[in-house]
Amino acid sequence: MLTRIGVPSIDALFESIPPGNRLERPLALDPALDEAALMAHLTVLSERNEAGRSLSFLGAGIYAHHIPPAVDQLLLRSELYTAYTPYQPEVSQGTLQATFEFQTMVCQLFGMEAANASMYDGASATAESVLMARRIQKKTHCVLSAGVHPEYVDTVRTYLRGLDAGDDLTVVPLGEDGRTDMSSLRAALRDDTGAVVVGYPNFLGCVEDLPAIRDAASARGALLITATWEPYALSLLRPPGELGADIAVGEGQALAVPPQLGGPGVGLFSCRQQHVRQLPGRLVGETLDRNGRRGYVLTLATREQHIRRERATSNICTNHGLMALAMGIRLALLGRRGFEATGRLCLSRAEYLKEKIIGTGRFTIPTSAPTFNEFVIRRKEGKAAPLVASLAAQGVLAGLDLGRHYPDRDRDVLVAVTECCSRADLDRFVELLAES
Repeated sequence: MLTRIGVPSIDALFESIPPGNRLERPLALDPALDEAALMAHLTVLSERNEAGRSLSFLGAGIYAHHIPPAVDQLLLRSELYTAYTPYQPEVSQGTLQATFEFQTMVCQLFGMEAANASMYDGASATAESVLMARRIQKKTHCVLSAGVHPEYVDTVRTYLRGLDAGDDLTVVPLGEDGRTDMSSLRAALRDDTGAVVVGYPNFLGCVEDLPAIRDAASARGALLITATWEPYALSLLRPPGELGADIAVGEGQALAVPPQLGGPGVGLFSCRQQHVRQLPGRLVGETLDRNGRRGYVLTLATREQHIRRERATSNICTNHGLMALAMGIRLALLGRRGFEATGRLCLSRAEYLKEKIIGTGRFTIPTSAPTFNEFVIRRKEGKAAPLVASLAAQGVLAGLDLGRHYPDRDRDVLVAVTECCSRADLDRFVELLAES
């Protein structure tokens, strides 16, 4: 194989990996354990998980919403317990119908006409949306708001770096109100701009002015892409499709599985009907057999990556089918009214907490744009990192120190509130902040 690809050795094959990142010894693995000993060992490890026992106000793309036990029980049904793509429709009707229902729900969430059968996560969905826009518009330049999740921006750069045009990206700053600065956005747009990407809500929790951004993008012939990592926000906000978005992507974790070591996620991807041929991944459709009976099939499967490599529509070869099913079950259990009621609860508790924190006299809210369940608080004195560490030692995860992503925001903490935070939890958090 090395001879065939023209590489003299295994070491030469991996020379692109920096020497300091190479492991120059065998893996240091402990001897295998029997089942009983392994279960006891895992129990000991789980008891070290302080975050699992803490009161959490962490968000920033992964949210601790309630997931009913019914979701896990239904996922365990043998006819559904697979993440593999259903190539044989005659034996996969259950999986195919579940995926079709998931796509329908995603279309309803985003106000779009077509959605695929899920992707890895919100970050990869955002990167794939930029690739899709480049194919549709035949333009390589992309403008991203600084309000897009910083890790999503990094993922987009990684996806584009190996392409002929490279990562031809411009990141525009946020204004004082916490939303994308419109003058900077208009200045960044060029004739070769294919897409504008914004968070909805953005990374600071602020709700962007999508109609204004839509007008600016359309004036230069660019598509508008929105990325939503808190899907419960769409219980109250108008869907991005109704506000002019051409492609809407996001993360469905909050509706599917609890936070767990960074994954798995549920990549959400939707678009307008005229762009469906460029949709990455798979699309399940409904049809009739020759006897008039309803059935489900893979209507679109961009599997040409087997032979087309970098010219393929998508190089994602699977989908998070099991996680997509979990999200579909959760939404079906909630229903439209339950979804909206949960969103209102998150919003009201977030606004209550915001007012209480301001009332301590130790913090300000540095943004003025409307928010959903996530917002920024700023210390009047001192940096955010020691505050976050101090509260963590007391069993409270205060939120994300924004200095980690924005050096000029090292006094800011991004706080998220879900329906799992009781009024007593909020009051305790405020007391600890006041004493900090």
